[in-house]
Parts: sequence; structure tokens; C-alpha cells
Amino acid sequence: MSILEARDARSRVRPAEAERSPRVRHDRDLSIDVARAWCLLVVVVLHASMVGIGVVRGGLVVGNALEGWDGFASASWFVQVMPLFFVLGGASGYLHWTRVERDGGGRRAFVADRVRRLLVPAVGAAAAVVVLLVVLSIVGVDGSLVAEAGFRASQPLWFLGVYLLCSCAVPLAVAAHRARPATTFAVLVGAAALVEVLRVVGAPPIVAVANLLFVWLLVQQLGFLLADGTIDRVPRDVLLPGAVVAVAVALAMCSWGVGSFDLIAALNPPSAVLVVVGIAQLLVFAALRPTLRRLARRRGIGRVVRAVNERAMTIYAWHMLALLGLAGLLATSGLPLPDPLGSEWWATRPLWLLASLVAVATVVAFAGGIELRRGPSSRSAVRGGRLRVATAVTVASVGTLGVLVSGGAILGWLIALAGWSAAIASLRSGSGREAAAPSRAER
Repeated sequence: MSILEARDARSRVRPAEAERSPRVRHDRDLSIDVARAWCLLVVVVLHASMVGIGVVRGGLVVGNALEGWDGFASASWFVQVMPLFFVLGGASGYLHWTRVERDGGGRRAFVADRVRRLLVPAVGAAAAVVVLLVVLSIVGVDGSLVAEAGFRASQPLWFLGVYLLCSCAVPLAVAAHRARPATTFAVLVGAAALVEVLRVVGAPPIVAVANLLFVWLLVQQLGFLLADGTIDRVPRDVLLPGAVVAVAVALAMCSWGVGSFDLIAALNPPSAVLVVVGIAQLLVFAALRPTLRRLARRRGIGRVVRAVNERAMTIYAWHMLALLGLAGLLATSGLPLPDPLGSEWWATRPLWLLASLVAVATVVAFAGGIELRRGPSSRSAVRGGRLRVATAVTVASVGTLGVLVSGGAILGWLIALAGWSAAIASLRSGSGREAAAPSRAER
């Protein structure tokens, strides 16, 4: 056998063997793993900083502690990581779909796998929230406080709904990108821009909601440029200056009224400014990529990064519940509660953030263990055809919409729990022959 023949034989490894091979780990882009772990850390720290508890006229109050901070708009340009999250999600989705294609899988199995990965952690968290809200109601906690707890726990779920739809669109989006990348970007840019124009000229607010898809699909598409090597062909000395230009454009758009200077407020509904911010973050990420890869190869950092990425959705689904639980313990501890944004409050933030990270890590470790024992395998076959998969995605989306529209009420959480559970159950392994076959390392 010649050297070329031997190399070709090694490349034709069966999917099952490839899963067991340590080389699968090397297929991952370690820089993406580091950046995604960083994004999750920023999200948890931001939400922990927002948790404000106090006593007003003898009653306990929970709210957004940063709501009255004058510096929040400026700080939001450093902590708004959702554009980068969708860029990284797009790159990961592109690479995952490419591996599925290589291993003989299809769109149906890819979508089913995405649904199960995203919803299994969400089901556990939703069940825990329902139990918490019911118990608080039974023991006589003030109804407004129960409602506030349900609302705060539901706030991050917009991401779950949008990310689910964007992830399920990856196979079609990748096909469009491969066939006509410029046209695909032009269509998405045009759609997002049209929605912005309609919003500015006074269209009904419901029109702006369309950018929940157009903006994030466009930002996800930016991640494809990362996955297919397009960004690698950009000269390195252009990346950071390009990011500066993108930030300047985003600031100009805000000054023209296209979006809010508060990039957290720009999420609802998503402004086209976030697309330009996503371009800036993509360019900065590309410039830092070699450094991030070196960090990932350090043993201690690498272990933390792997642990975070393996439980990314568990962290996202459960972190608000952990933070609310910690706030409840503090409120009932008898310790003094400093006024939000006061000097004493700022002085206690490092200790609070450390306690928050410990609480989230503890809850995630517990919830992750349950998921490993009870969650359906992401490599299981898909039962039913395209209609079943499409129905599962629709039911899951309706469930997410239910809890968001209800403002986190118990009924809304029950709708979400029922919808997500039904979606997972409908995709549970059966007699289907098509499997996505991703390894756990490919998450």
C-alpha cells in the first residue's frame, strides 16, 4: 500500500470509530470553546450584578439593582456578549453540520439533536421554577414577590427560543451560504434594515419583533465566515482596526436613533446595531484566536473551559434560579441589606459575585448529573419523519413563548414545561434509521 493509499484508508474511519478516536477532540476549535465559556461567565456575572434585594415599608422587594446606574449604558458595550454568542454558535453549528454530513447524517437528525440538547436542561430548570413558585405561594409569600421571582427567572428564556430556531435553521442557512454567500447576507441585511426603517417611521411595535429572527440569523451567518476560513484570510493587521471602525459605525447608528446606546436595552426588540457590534466582536475574536488557543491548552484553564462547554445550556437554564435562591437565603438570613448602588453595596459586590459563582456551579453540578442519568442520548435515532421534527420545534417554540408572554407566571411556566417535554418525548429514540452521531466532545 502506498503512502497516499494508507492516508486515504485512515481518512475513511467509520463514524463509531471516529467518535472513540481522540482526534475528534482536535476537530474542535479550542478558541471558540474559550470564548463561549467567557461569554457564559459574563452573562452569569451580569445577571448576578442585577439581582437587587431590599426592604421597602417592611416588605421584601426584588428588582434590577443596576436599573438606576448612570454608567450602565457605557458598561453595556463591554458586557453585551450576545452577538458574539450567536457568532460562535453559528461557527459551531456550521462545523457540527459539516461533521453530520460527513458521517452520513441528515437535516432531520441534526435538528432533532439540537432540540434535545437545548431543551433537556430547560425542562429540569422549568420544573424547579414551578415547584419553587408553588411552594412560595403555599407558604404565604406575597403574590407580587412570587410574580417577580417568576418574571426574573423567565427573562433569559428569549435566548432559548431564538437560539433554538436559529440552530434548527443551520442546515438550510449553510446550504445558502455555500451556494450564494453574498446574496444570503444581502437578503438578511435587507430584511433587518427594512424592519428598522419601519420601526423608525412609526410602524406598530409588533413589526420590530421580526428582527428577533432577522438580526440573530444574520449574526449567526457571520459565524459561518469563521467556520469556513473566510476570516482567516483577512490580514491580521486589519482585524483590530476593522473592529474599531465597526464600533464607530455602531455608535453613529445609536446617535441617529437606529438603536439604544444601552446595548442591553437594544435586545428588546433586537436592533440592527447588534449586527455591527457582532462584526466588531468577530474581528476582535479573530485577532485574539491564537492567544485563546494557547490558553485552552493550559491544563487548568482547559479543564474549566471543557466543563463549561459541556454544560453550557445547563448553566444558562439554571443560573437565574440559583441566583434567586441565593438572594432568598440572604434576605432571610437577617444580615443587613445595603441599598443598591450605594458605597456599601459596591464594596460587597466581589463577595456577592463569588458566592453567586459558587451557587451556580453547585446547582449546575447537581442538575448536570441528573441530565446525564435521565436525558435522551443525542446520538439516538430520530423517530418519525420531517413533520414530527417540525412539530416538535413548533411545540417547543410555543412553550417558550407561553412563559415569556405570561411574564413568568406559574401558568406560563407550566405551558413551557409541557411544550418542551412534549418536544423531547416526540423525538425520543425509536425505529428511525437516521442519526446525527455527534460525540460529546462535539458539543
